[in-house]
Amino acid sequence: MNLSRVFRNNHKLNIITFITATSSLTKAFSTDASVAASATCSNNNNNIPMSIKVIPNDKLYTSEPNPRYFGNPINPGFDPAWTNTNWLKSRFHFNFAEYYSENNPPFGVIRVMNDDLVQPKRGFGEHPHRDMEIVTYIVHGKLTHKDSTGSVETLGRGSIQFMTAGKGIRHSEFNHGDEPLRFVQVWINPRRSGLDANYGSYDASSADFESTKNSLQHLTSDVTNAAVKTPVELNQDVDCYAAELEDGKSLSIDVPKGRQAYLLCIEGSLELNGLKTLEKFDAAEIVGGSNPLQVKATGVEETENGKLAHLLVFVMKEKPGSGRSDIERTVLEVQ
Repeated sequence: MNLSRVFRNNHKLNIITFITATSSLTKAFSTDASVAASATCSNNNNNIPMSIKVIPNDKLYTSEPNPRYFGNPINPGFDPAWTNTNWLKSRFHFNFAEYYSENNPPFGVIRVMNDDLVQPKRGFGEHPHRDMEIVTYIVHGKLTHKDSTGSVETLGRGSIQFMTAGKGIRHSEFNHGDEPLRFVQVWINPRRSGLDANYGSYDASSADFESTKNSLQHLTSDVTNAAVKTPVELNQDVDCYAAELEDGKSLSIDVPKGRQAYLLCIEGSLELNGLKTLEKFDAAEIVGGSNPLQVKATGVEETENGKLAHLLVFVMKEKPGSGRSDIERTVLEVQ
């Protein structure tokens, strides 16, 4: 209400009119303030939705290179111990070797993820690396690592071998066993180049499986993060977790706002937040929100540790726009 008009038109201001006008104006200001306060409160408490992009197995590039490229003899015509006709079957999650797609750039700090199946008595001959953090997670079988620092080690299921390639390192990886070997190798861009080369590992055979199943195992973290202590520490802000779940069991993974995660379904099948399903070899790009990621085992398979579903996940700082551009992302409503 325009109070000046009231005063001009009424030399003898009707006190009732004045009181009524003042009361209405006060109410208006009070209402507007309440609305503003309510909006401010709502904005301060906005829940941030999580988004998930499922990468199905058929979207991965499969490589089966010539055995002689890596110093192996030719493939046998038939060997009952072999589960694949070629010595190596590798599923590339990102651009690598002979595969390149502009739709499949790195996801955050993850440069490479290869899911490798190596047949008995075969492997990768000595080759160089530099300026890369390399994490190798063994799914089944035995992997023997040997490198130019003098390290030699053989590890099995659930174990990790890692290298800071830094200024330069040479190594070989072999399956000297009588059964196929499967491992997942991940290359992570380091915080800086020119680091001293280093090798380390975590031997899962020392852990009590009964006490670790159906729970998240924190395997790697940032070497500069004093708040946590993990078996493996990397020169990058990235955490790696693994879990083996019995049928119907579930767990949560914290992927808050400002973080993103890449999750691989290694064995069995998984349900994410009750909406998305991952089958064996499928993966998911996850961008964090207000609530944790809920993961449930919806299918299991026979493994070295019994009937289980199995996952591996890397959580890192969010890099907006990274990851695949040829698959639609689903934004999940906050519950």
